[in-house]
Amino acid sequence: MAGFSELIKSFDKTRDYVRDFFIYGCKVRNDFNAKSSRTYDDEKRRVESWLGDYIHTDNSQRGKKVCISVDSGHISENPLYKAYYSKSFTDNDIKLHFLLIDILADGESLTLKELVNRLADDYGEIFDEQTVRNKLKEYSEEGVFIKEKQGKTDYFSLSPDTAESFFGEYDGLDNAVKFASEAGIFGVIGNSLLKASDLKNDIVLNKHNYIVHTLEDEILLDIVIAIEEKRFISYESFGREKNGELPEFSGVPFRILSSMQTGRRYLAMYNRKYNRFNSVRLDSIKAVRIGEVCHEYDELFEMYIKNEHKCFGVSFGRRTELGHVEPIKLTIYADEQKENFIINRLEREKRCGTVEKVAENTFTFTADVFDPNEIMHWAKSFIGRIISVEGGNEEIRSKFYNDIERMNRMYCDEKKK
Repeated sequence: MAGFSELIKSFDKTRDYVRDFFIYGCKVRNDFNAKSSRTYDDEKRRVESWLGDYIHTDNSQRGKKVCISVDSGHISENPLYKAYYSKSFTDNDIKLHFLLIDILADGESLTLKELVNRLADDYGEIFDEQTVRNKLKEYSEEGVFIKEKQGKTDYFSLSPDTAESFFGEYDGLDNAVKFASEAGIFGVIGNSLLKASDLKNDIVLNKHNYIVHTLEDEILLDIVIAIEEKRFISYESFGREKNGELPEFSGVPFRILSSMQTGRRYLAMYNRKYNRFNSVRLDSIKAVRIGEVCHEYDELFEMYIKNEHKCFGVSFGRRTELGHVEPIKLTIYADEQKENFIINRLEREKRCGTVEKVAENTFTFTADVFDPNEIMHWAKSFIGRIISVEGGNEEIRSKFYNDIERMNRMYCDEKKK
């Protein structure tokens, strides 16, 4: 029987597990249908070994729930980074890692055959040339080794570039990396550099630190590569399984959008199947594959920019990329003498809309957008000041007034007093 190991072979599998069980809490043990309950126990133990004191358990009618409980504004290191450091390796991987670096540590530049011979002569380790060649290719692409061609022969040497050397050469670089390790995308890169130099982030705390974003970074990397190279992508999306299989979508990626309200990140793209623009939550994407070059990329991107200004948030509604927008107007009361902060907030948060004073203490917010429903979520923060809602569509207006009526029954019903 195979023993338990904290190391993992597939990050995708771990990402799915952490996402469903530990972050969103939408599944309990009985919902785990991958292999056996023993597999669930192993996965749970593995994640708990990474997250330690951040694990919280709770009992529900459906069973015991396990989740991450952490005040992100009081941690100096994202605990989910540990998932990236848990990849398994073979015996050959670990041997070649240390032995090749040791051979090249004195600054020599050697060929493949010379390295194979040194491995046998100095360490008594016999490797076939293809195995060593693959490791040299991998480390050359990652910058650990430098490959130089002399005539028709490739020579390999150890790169002098290390995190420690850069930190020592550039004053303040360590603080910049500490900031990047927690404040930006791909923060695990900054965290890796700190660990390589035995440093820790001791200066930066991020109040709104969405630690779950790091689980999306591998997918994000493929997307930004596709954007840079102007290529199509195809992806599988969670939550739309058919017959136990995830559907595949394809399109042209343009931008990564981030919600200021929720912190969620979205991919804005052109969906060629439905001939429209749409946005997809990054945490709903399981896997991304980069496709062929899109020769109409510039034309589609120009069209996207024109349409982007008709989005109050990230939604393009149900329209095609050339579809019409829906106008909406809110009339809001604000006391100009005592509530100037309300007027300032309207101006600050109007985005693609316009704010106009129409009477004393009365202001209108108007916008032409693809999805007026996004405006209504924001508008509800002005409840008690809204005089009227016009435009949009009947469904949106009815929902708004029904919500107000429900609140009235809940909090102001005389019979409940």
